Amino acid sequence: MIPLNDIAFGALPGAQMQDVLNWLLQVLVLNLRAGAFLLSAPFFGSRMLPLQVRIVLSFALGAFVMSQVAPPDIEVLTSFLVIPLAIQELAIGLTAGLTFTIIFATAGLAGEKIASSSGLSFSMQVDPSGSGQTPVVSQILTLFCLVIFFSINGHLHVMALIVESYRAVPIGAPLLWGVLIQSGIDAGGLMFSFAASIMLPIVAVLFIINLAIGIITKSAPQLNLFSFGFPITIFSVFVLITLSISPFAWAFADLTKSITEFLGTLIQGIRNG
Repeated sequence: MIPLNDIAFGALPGAQMQDVLNWLLQVLVLNLRAGAFLLSAPFFGSRMLPLQVRIVLSFALGAFVMSQVAPPDIEVLTSFLVIPLAIQELAIGLTAGLTFTIIFATAGLAGEKIASSSGLSFSMQVDPSGSGQTPVVSQILTLFCLVIFFSINGHLHVMALIVESYRAVPIGAPLLWGVLIQSGIDAGGLMFSFAASIMLPIVAVLFIINLAIGIITKSAPQLNLFSFGFPITIFSVFVLITLSISPFAWAFADLTKSITEFLGTLIQGIRNG
């Protein structure tokens, strides 16, 4: 019979508990950038994706990144130097995710302007991703943009850029903080330009229709605007959206490519030196 004193309870062969804790600390630090990106990115940071899935995906990315790049020194992680290091990693991840969200909001902005021009702005619905009320047209275009984004593997390209960012901007490397702020401004300008190019053809046709309705109601006052104008504009916007499905698909595909190019430029531009 083996004495109880000779039995090592809970021992892991070939690994010390301190090594396991050090490994978990390195994975946690490597996970900050990817986790902040997933927290602020569209779809990945929304309520449509359960919190448990986001946590597992974030740690999976951190473990994968640790196998691709050299982990940070454990002496740095156990000192006060880890505080600015963590702030820098969170800033990179949040900036990449927020710029992604701003550019991706192009579809929602275009749908909101189309709805306000056609009289469908009163048709509001609770947005599950933002917990706010948005027009139905805006939600339809946002979901359509999301489908196009996943169908052309945009999520894989974005995840590859996040993994590549650890090579382009290693942990602890000096950053150009002004580029992070400028990227948000540039992303806003890109959002408005894309939204204008998407909604301008439909809004222009609706303007012509409203102008014709105004001329008709002016020449024939017995035709009420609410009984004559609104049905025509609402029917017209549904026909225009149906005919614009293919142009919308090409526009959202170009938007996805612009998002990946913008994130790649951001990652290459924030490195100082």
